[in-house]
Amino acid sequence: MSQVLPPPLPQTTLPILKTEAEVISELLALGCDEFVLCGGARNAVLVSHLCMHPKLRTFHHFEERSAAFFALGRTKATGLPCAVVTTSGTAVAECLPAVIEAHYSVLPLIIVSADRPEDFRGSGAPQAIEQDGIFTAYAHVGPDWKGHGPLHLNVPLGEAKLEDPIEHPEPEPFLPERRSFDVLKLRDFLSKGVFKGLVVMVGGLDEDDREETFHFLKQLAVPVVADVTSGLREALGNLITPEAVLRKNLPGKVLRLGEVPVSRLWRDLEDQPKIEVLSICKNGLPGLARESDIIAAEVGRIFRGLGDPQEIGDIRDDLPNARRELSRIDELLEAYPDSEPGLVRTLSIYATTSDSLFLGNSLPIREWNDFAQREVPYVNVRANRGANGIDGQLSTWLGATTDEEDAWGIFGDLTTLYDLSSPALFSQIETSGRVLVVINNNGGAIFDRLPRLDGMSDQQRAAIVQPHEADLSKWAEMWGINHIKVTQEEDFDLLETTESPLLLELVPSKEQSDAFWEAL
Repeated sequence: MSQVLPPPLPQTTLPILKTEAEVISELLALGCDEFVLCGGARNAVLVSHLCMHPKLRTFHHFEERSAAFFALGRTKATGLPCAVVTTSGTAVAECLPAVIEAHYSVLPLIIVSADRPEDFRGSGAPQAIEQDGIFTAYAHVGPDWKGHGPLHLNVPLGEAKLEDPIEHPEPEPFLPERRSFDVLKLRDFLSKGVFKGLVVMVGGLDEDDREETFHFLKQLAVPVVADVTSGLREALGNLITPEAVLRKNLPGKVLRLGEVPVSRLWRDLEDQPKIEVLSICKNGLPGLARESDIIAAEVGRIFRGLGDPQEIGDIRDDLPNARRELSRIDELLEAYPDSEPGLVRTLSIYATTSDSLFLGNSLPIREWNDFAQREVPYVNVRANRGANGIDGQLSTWLGATTDEEDAWGIFGDLTTLYDLSSPALFSQIETSGRVLVVINNNGGAIFDRLPRLDGMSDQQRAAIVQPHEADLSKWAEMWGINHIKVTQEEDFDLLETTESPLLLELVPSKEQSDAFWEAL
């Protein structure tokens, strides 16, 4: 029987062979002065020259997927490009999840993939895959990169030797293109039909956007649903409204600011086409499949262009209902202190001592929004909310907090199991006072409460929830991380930070958690 081969992949214009000096000069001209190096035979000389450059900051990691998310964290912290340098072959493909996150978060992540020369294309030779255009719609590939979103430089390299001389040019400033926007669309939205009731939903915001957004919302004086990643959840005080209040009485207009909100209320808008929705965000994507309006812009810039808005206020009296709902939640948290929400509330009080907070996707960020303390603003809050996945969360946290003391990261157990190689980076970053919190509820508990799982067999549920028997204390021991386990509120007295990182494993009471959710 003859062998059936797959059709050939479409070919792009093949780049010419480059020298390591040309690659470095091109990257420095783009304003990139930080690199995460994943060494291999094909990129060995390039990696070596980057290490020797006196003006560049370099990190190294053996695993490209984790390295790319670490670089993503660096761009999240600095707003500047950070490049991952990979060898050829499947090493390049490992960067795709981080590239996707960078695309939807509009972050200047750069992937530099060493490639084999043109003659190896389509040959099936070792580590010769079709690398050109491998990230398709998620990364820029040409010289027209404006600094918004990721860039992929695929560079075929020859057989250079380390002793070949190379100059060390100075890095250039990073100057992303400044985008224009239409502020009249927002002005019209705030002046027409507000008698229907206006609610503002705030997702993740860049630090530079928070002050203008805070003053805008205070002057507007409407009910606000604010994610903790907005940096405003605690500061807005009596404007904060639990989504449960608004889901019972949907507003007529919704203004979304920043990233796609975590709230279930946002998803409810899919089935409410009569509710007017305007989104203001960097990536220019509506976050809804239904018809809505959008302004692609930095939130702070558009408020500066708008000027002071007129007060609209709480037209439907949502805020008194919000205060009653928040009191009811507080009573339940006191009644079930060892439930998962109860332990998250206690944890959130201890976390106010941190210098920064990173929240993993899925259940941790939702529970923090709903149940964390509301009096003390957190200094700096971050998350990966571009694609809402759980890939590379720990690595992103480490990249975003490389130079920070007292950095806290809160993650689910499955999220942690996705990123087990991330502690290899501890030796290259600040670890003093660093606390890694893992909420260990034996799998994807967020799925366990889905109505669609009702009536499923234990085998069917296990395939979705993914229960596990992983011993996280052994993982901590492997990487030299201190470890404590918290199963009840009193165990937080064991919490003590040192120069070494700490793994705080949170294991809530299933009985109290079930009782809490049933009462809620």
